[in-house]
Amino acid sequence: MDKLRVLYDAPGRTLPVWVGDPTTEAGCDEVDDDTVLIKDDRGQIIGFEKLNVSIPGESDELTVEVLRGPGRDG
Repeated sequence: MDKLRVLYDAPGRTLPVWVGDPTTEAGCDEVDDDTVLIKDDRGQIIGFEKLNVSIPGESDELTVEVLRGPGRDG
């Protein structure tokens, strides 16, 4: 994985996160009321979407912090 793509859609209250190429999206599976798995045409998970996300504040901007697990260089 070379890119992690995160989009915050304030009006739609969704937070899609892709670990693969979003242009290869071919379908999705609802996991629960607030989570959808995004899949490519081979059925591989390329991302997920959280529904009903509300980030308080007046800005639609979202800051993403990348944290590395123990033992990972980075």
